[in-house]
Amino acid sequence: MNRYSRHIVLDEIGPEGQDRLSRARVLVIGAGGLGCPALQYLAAAGVGTIGIMDFDVVEESNLQRQVLFGTSSLGKNKALAAKHRLQDLNDTIEIVAYPEALDHGNAVALFEKYDIVVDGTDTIGTRYLINDAAVLTNRPVVYGAIFKFEGQVAVFNYNSGPTYRCLFPKPPKAGSVANCSEVGVMGVLPGIIGSMQANEVLKIILGLPSVLSGTLFCLDIRSMISSRIKILRNNSEVEKVMQNANNLEALRVADDCPSTSVEVSLSALDDLEGVHFLDIREPHETPKVHLDRCLEIPMAQIEENLDQLQSLDNLVVFCQSGVRSITAVRKLKELGVEQCQSLRGGVWALVEHLKLKLS
Repeated sequence: MNRYSRHIVLDEIGPEGQDRLSRARVLVIGAGGLGCPALQYLAAAGVGTIGIMDFDVVEESNLQRQVLFGTSSLGKNKALAAKHRLQDLNDTIEIVAYPEALDHGNAVALFEKYDIVVDGTDTIGTRYLINDAAVLTNRPVVYGAIFKFEGQVAVFNYNSGPTYRCLFPKPPKAGSVANCSEVGVMGVLPGIIGSMQANEVLKIILGLPSVLSGTLFCLDIRSMISSRIKILRNNSEVEKVMQNANNLEALRVADDCPSTSVEVSLSALDDLEGVHFLDIREPHETPKVHLDRCLEIPMAQIEENLDQLQSLDNLVVFCQSGVRSITAVRKLKELGVEQCQSLRGGVWALVEHLKLKLS
């Protein structure tokens, strides 16, 4: 009673509402910029069971905005590190960590264990997967997105409302969407948007009015000007998902989804001595890394250097964050360079793994 006294004195919540929070089960996909603040406020509010799913590890560049973590979390899996920090915040709730990636094989079974799903991801393919699994399991999705100084929040698939595919029926062209590693992001922005996602979750659990269903809320934190975009349900998009209930893989959006044939992590490479690296960044991009077997060829110049690349085995391509390199690898494979993969996490994964000196 003392822990949640500020909730209980609210007429809109009271003991009954707090009890509803304690019985709720919420799954947060992604413990990054959006997931961290959402997780903190959901845990503090007393949501009874919180699932955290993330395959990534904490890097130093995360600490500018992912304030759930500290220097002691560096190198640790984000889901496990988040669970550790949240257990200290509230030891009266259950926190379940899933240190793995969401995929077409585990999504539906996992969503069935929870009441609400929070989308804290930053890849387009995963967003479509979350939508499709939520439609098949009839779970609402609390969506958030950030770009530089701008953020968006919406609730999809709530009480037969519009879904993510109703807003974005066609995925963007491969490689056309950059993430915050590529373009940067104001550190406080994910804190604001992630907190708003937590607010929508609590409103759904408590049955409060004005849930952001059928509405995309947009905020520019430089001007603090907000706007709302109305979203209509597109039944044909929903039916398309339902028709593939037994074959979710058929709905895959592959533009930037991790793929073992395209992407690789350094920890998965058995022998770095046999690896050749290709840096496709532009000359002005930093940090610079110095490796013995590393070519520096900007992405636009790949074709004119094809002869040089075709002679290399076990080629690992990297860019700033791992987005452009996926496109580059697909291009290389089309040109006949078969033994090449994109480095997941980009140059920062390389720096962190090899503890390289920067310039």
